[in-house]
Amino acid sequence: MTVHQSVLSKVHCINPHCLSPIQAWGNNFCQSCGTPLLINDRYIPLRKLSAGGFAKIYIVWDQETQTERILKVLLESSPKALELFDQEAWVLANMRHSGIPRVETGDYFHLRKRNSQPAIGHSSQWFLPCLVMEKIDGCTLEEILEQYPQGCPDFYVINWLSQAVEILWELHRRKIIHRDIKPSNLMLREIQPSTLTKSSLSYSFHHQRKKRGQLVIIDFGGVKQISSYRIQPRETLAKRSTTRLVSPGYSPPEQINGSEIGPFTDFYALGRTCIHLLTGQYPAELEDPSTGKLKWRQLKPVHPALANLLDDMVSLDVTQRPATAAEVQVRLAKIYRRQKRSLRIYSLATLATTVKNSLIAQLKNLSENINRLFFTLSKIFNQIVSGCVDTIWEMVLGAIGGSIGATFGLIFAYWSGIGDRLASIFTNLIFLVWDVPLNIGPEILVFGLAGLGTGVGLTDVGGLGQRRRYGWAAFMGIIGYILGGLCWQFSQVGSSVYTTKEDLIILEIMGKLSVGVATGVVTLGLGLRKHNFIYALIVGSLTAIVFFGLEQFNIVPELFLQFTAMNHSQPNLLEFFASITFFSLLGCIGGFCLGVSHYAIVPILRWLGLR
Repeated sequence: MTVHQSVLSKVHCINPHCLSPIQAWGNNFCQSCGTPLLINDRYIPLRKLSAGGFAKIYIVWDQETQTERILKVLLESSPKALELFDQEAWVLANMRHSGIPRVETGDYFHLRKRNSQPAIGHSSQWFLPCLVMEKIDGCTLEEILEQYPQGCPDFYVINWLSQAVEILWELHRRKIIHRDIKPSNLMLREIQPSTLTKSSLSYSFHHQRKKRGQLVIIDFGGVKQISSYRIQPRETLAKRSTTRLVSPGYSPPEQINGSEIGPFTDFYALGRTCIHLLTGQYPAELEDPSTGKLKWRQLKPVHPALANLLDDMVSLDVTQRPATAAEVQVRLAKIYRRQKRSLRIYSLATLATTVKNSLIAQLKNLSENINRLFFTLSKIFNQIVSGCVDTIWEMVLGAIGGSIGATFGLIFAYWSGIGDRLASIFTNLIFLVWDVPLNIGPEILVFGLAGLGTGVGLTDVGGLGQRRRYGWAAFMGIIGYILGGLCWQFSQVGSSVYTTKEDLIILEIMGKLSVGVATGVVTLGLGLRKHNFIYALIVGSLTAIVFFGLEQFNIVPELFLQFTAMNHSQPNLLEFFASITFFSLLGCIGGFCLGVSHYAIVPILRWLGLR
């Protein structure tokens, strides 16, 4: 056997008495019962789809067309069952409509075989009536209804009703009654419940078959060929005897009672099916116990013309039902025109709602963006204000600390013997380490106490995420300012030892950087949580640059940009206040440079990759 590669590796024996129907692919005959697995030299049974009391349904592979098809096998052996099966095969083979499963010539046949081990009650010789038909890919309306527990939208149901009536028109004009219309026997081609849309279920009655969602009526096992019903009143036909075939909830009374049937029989079942689809409730649950009529209108408000049509279709009195499919189509066309007008109004209302919702969404987005912008700007503004306040406090307390320290330093240095003794000690230490004619005076005490006051003042602000360690800040302030003072003093007296041009340039640069050395070392003692050396380098460099600019542009008198009391005699009043102003200015500028580095320069360095 040559089978398409998409076929599964297992096949299914269709012998109803086979004890092991699942067979390996590639066998020509069942290894259990000997039944052919290549049916009619064309079809390979792949799997069982469903089974009922009268027949089993299989999916088979058609080797000729390379497609899957449906195989229906009759199990009931009674003459009446065989008659109905023959009738179904004849109807399907003679109908050519996209809403009816297609059966080709030769697709109805009997499979014959002799049982090697006949089952009890069966002869060893048996035959199976087989009918191969088109496989409809899609879902039933019963499956779609599961997606809509409260009922399907009315425009879906109108569309399905229109297509069903068109198919019934083809059947009824050939005097064929389906007799088993219900949601499970109505399918939609190539569509899943989750993909149903208004566009895929258009209201167009004449072009729907060309689209996805083509309705198909299936299960023609109960069809009946009738004589012409036009020559007799319908109430007379309803009293004549016929074979009973009942689907509870959908079959009309004349079919349940075994009376004569007609097109009105299918209309009744179709009407009940539509009411079930609209309301989501089983029709029998909607029956009035006393009258048997369906009470459904309050469950699903629909267009009055549609409700009247459905009520007429499910009337217990056959004379009240539509007589022909054409009559139903005429009434549906009127409903469609009304629905079309309503749909235009609905479309305009929907468009207006869409535009309104779009504008609301845009305004909402604009409002959110404006709020985010204001929040960002507010955050930036708060950070700027916070940074400015912290920087101002650094400047103020740095200036106050420096001026208080310098004041006490001047008093202790020049109006007590402490300054001279410290100066003698430092001079001897430096001479032992470095053979330079550096004569240190009492001003060393002034530098030390000014650095102490500046360090304590800058630490006391605590606005830069600092850890307030006053002792360490005081110590580093003393060291920093003494080092700065020594650098400045060396730049002043070093010209007597170093006379070359390059040396003089270096000495001048040392003098300019002395203030930066002082503030840079102080920064190391302020308890900043990280990047201490980066902060020290930035603050020291900025301080030196600011002092250089003040000197170059004569913004501040030169008297206040240097320590003037640089001799061993007591300073006069001008020198006294000029020295205090110098240390106050140094602390103020140091605080300013510290704030700028913390709120501007270091964040930029972090953005550039500083970790």
